[in-house]
Amino acid sequence: MKRTVHHILKRTAAGIAITGAGTLLTAGGAYFMGARINITKSIPLGLYWTSSAPVEKGAYVLFCPPPLGVFDVARKRGYIGYGFCPGGYGNMMKRVAGVKDDVISVTDDGVRVNGNLLPLSTPIKKDNVGQELPRYQSDLYTLGNVELLLMSDVSATSFDSRYFGPIHRAQIKTAIRPVITW
Repeated sequence: MKRTVHHILKRTAAGIAITGAGTLLTAGGAYFMGARINITKSIPLGLYWTSSAPVEKGAYVLFCPPPLGVFDVARKRGYIGYGFCPGGYGNMMKRVAGVKDDVISVTDDGVRVNGNLLPLSTPIKKDNVGQELPRYQSDLYTLGNVELLLMSDVSATSFDSRYFGPIHRAQIKTAIRPVITW
């Protein structure tokens, strides 16, 4: 049987399409089962799994930013992505650094929780292209029942609560647990 180049190209294209569709179905299935990948500087890079674990101090969480001006600026400048959260924001991942009754302060030297300075928490005045960053300022604010302080513990340049302030618990979609990080 004589095969033409056209016939071989059609079969190759069909094979690639089937492989691509299988990969998408596998990735989509993993997502719906709870897999989440972090490629940002907010928490360690890697694969995370959604969890029914309690949202408590030290937990990693996935949340929808509330529709506020500070997040409009962040999305416009590329600090956060576009997505399906209200306001068109993408989900964000952070570590819970403060919970109900914790006393926080955000000053020029960094973020303190109950008097303890968090590592890598010094607010940066300007981004890498020289634009002024928004800034949450508070001295001795006590977090309420539904407020969380969400921070990075791995990056001094993460867009976190030092810029947008406490987040309402209703914004939290789920706790996430690391599976593989690097």
